[in-house]
Amino acid sequence: MEKVTEYFGSMVFDDRIMKATLSEKVYRSLKRTIDRGTPLDISVANAVAAAMKDWAIEKGATHYTHWFQPMTGVTAEKHDSFISPAPDGRVIMEFSGKELVKGEPDASSFPSGGLRATFEARGYTAWDPTSYAFIKDGTLYIPTAFCSYTGEALDKKVPLLRSMEAINKQALRILRLFGNDKVKSVKTSVGPEQEYFLVDRDMWKKRKDLIMCGRTLFGAMPPKGQEMDDHYFGSIKPRVAEYMADLDKELWKLGILAKTKHNEVAPAQHELAPIYD
Repeated sequence: MEKVTEYFGSMVFDDRIMKATLSEKVYRSLKRTIDRGTPLDISVANAVAAAMKDWAIEKGATHYTHWFQPMTGVTAEKHDSFISPAPDGRVIMEFSGKELVKGEPDASSFPSGGLRATFEARGYTAWDPTSYAFIKDGTLYIPTAFCSYTGEALDKKVPLLRSMEAINKQALRILRLFGNDKVKSVKTSVGPEQEYFLVDRDMWKKRKDLIMCGRTLFGAMPPKGQEMDDHYFGSIKPRVAEYMADLDKELWKLGILAKTKHNEVAPAQHELAPIYD
């Protein structure tokens, strides 16, 4: 049986992989960009892109995508393959620093859908090296920020990064006032949790409200409510436990520190909580 320690983070281009695949000079330069926000030299970007491509192909990836969160409530991604034509009819696998660092999706359709003419609505995705790239379903996912040609935020990540930088700047200012000159940056972290309902597929197909709205539209009260809290922290049923085990494994492959799982209060309600990070 495969041990968790053997596959944890196996699909993530994390610090361990960077140390193993990048030269010391490139690694240090990239770490300065991640830790201090210094500009990334194109030669460093090219070296990182080459290492990232080789690692992804070795893991079975054929495509890459700039993955971002526009203001639509869902994530966005456009998949491009690594292939480039060779003169003799073959293909070679290529991925440049320019392709890693910047993409140019059509911002006329984000965030509101066609309010601006395409030629007036240039949008850019910019690689966020503070978030690790990862592989999912044969594609290398590169976390990016999405902004307009004029620098306006068109997603949820740009405001997040800007607010983190504001906190870093002011926290350092306070530390300097107290005489602390050793701290170079202040990082923010978060502890999300996810509560969810598991509904049998055949039952779900009979519920138009769940299909159309993604949630229950309340009518008559259910025969079993939450009055006695008998589901909360109760023993986990075998089918649910199998689902949770699959979920944990996929999250661990992506380096997500899934820690806690339990039954929530309502029938069929459960919870997942990762380590604060």
